Amino acid sequence: MSRSDFFKYQAQTTPHPLAMEISHAEGCYIFDANQKAYLDFVAGVSACSLGHRHPKVVAAIKAQLDRYLHVMVYGEYIQESALNLTKLMAQYLPENIEKTYLTNSGTEAIDGALKLARRYTGRSEILAAHKAYHGNTYGALSVMGYEDRKAPFRPLLPDVRFIRFNSIEDLSLITTKTAGVILETIQGGAGFIEPQKDYLKRVQERCNAVGAILILDEIQPGFGRTGTLFGFENYNCTPDVVVTGKGLGGGMPIGAFSASKELMDSLSDHPKLGHITTFGGHPVIAAAALATLQEITQTSLIQDALKKEAYIRTKLTHPLITEIRGKGLMLCAMTPNADTTNKVVMEAQNQGLILFWLLYEPKAIRITPPLTVSMEELEKGCTIILDILDDIQRRC
Repeated sequence: MSRSDFFKYQAQTTPHPLAMEISHAEGCYIFDANQKAYLDFVAGVSACSLGHRHPKVVAAIKAQLDRYLHVMVYGEYIQESALNLTKLMAQYLPENIEKTYLTNSGTEAIDGALKLARRYTGRSEILAAHKAYHGNTYGALSVMGYEDRKAPFRPLLPDVRFIRFNSIEDLSLITTKTAGVILETIQGGAGFIEPQKDYLKRVQERCNAVGAILILDEIQPGFGRTGTLFGFENYNCTPDVVVTGKGLGGGMPIGAFSASKELMDSLSDHPKLGHITTFGGHPVIAAAALATLQEITQTSLIQDALKKEAYIRTKLTHPLITEIRGKGLMLCAMTPNADTTNKVVMEAQNQGLILFWLLYEPKAIRITPPLTVSMEELEKGCTIILDILDDIQRRC
């Protein structure tokens, strides 16, 4: 492979991608073409819950490869891995949320959830949060709460309005005209902002009062990352629709939106095929996701996430760390300015530690390792961060 071919033939998402050439990955490590090992504190942006190439995920993929690959568009044939995955999800979701629609990505699942809210209520207004991030397809982009990223792509979906996350005052904007309210359980791109003072419960109560659908985006917090299987379990709230992705796939591309039978069945008629996808619920990906969900729920990984959070918070004490935000292994370390954060992220890679940024908050250092990260690996990574910060402080 060549670096020049990468820039010539593969579309880039930024002017200056990191462009590290990957040889292989195993556990909590990624190896470059020179066989240098990098401890992964990002997990594919919260996607690789069980690290890289977890043996049970790989075994499930290989077993499914020997049976069949894609055979039919989603929802027509009974395929064991997809059925068992949705059945297991229903076991762990709130009692009223029993049906799951599997998609190819989280952003596709967001679009499906928005369609579901409008279809079921017969209303058009969607409320989202300022500084929200839900993905980049046109529906998800329309409920993104960051105008600079949306402006070049307008016009977007009509009848979308925005409220302030954690603002009780703004709940009055949820009315009988509102089809749905979509919120991240924990705001990701904004800087891992948690709901405060029963905010999500208050939103749920307001939605119930006016007949609006509450959609919670669990694409980042979901599947054990916050010390509960779903992030909303921490905040005394039961949504109408749960959107998941990332950490469900075990390193494979997946998304899902889950709701009650009554809500979900509204997509099956008037019109028929109200939401369709060719490759959603792909048997190989569903097999990987099933193995991932089984491993997360049958081990101590969920409870361990809180122990690991406590260690990180204790270990990462430094004058240049102003705050650590988030919950479980969905954390970010805040520095005084973007320049400090940039230096830490870039120098960490030089020293064999993968860190990353958040979308809207330039002072944040993303710390979202796999749930399988060991305490020894946490100590190693945190020590690298502290050493880099010491060096920055000396140079100031």
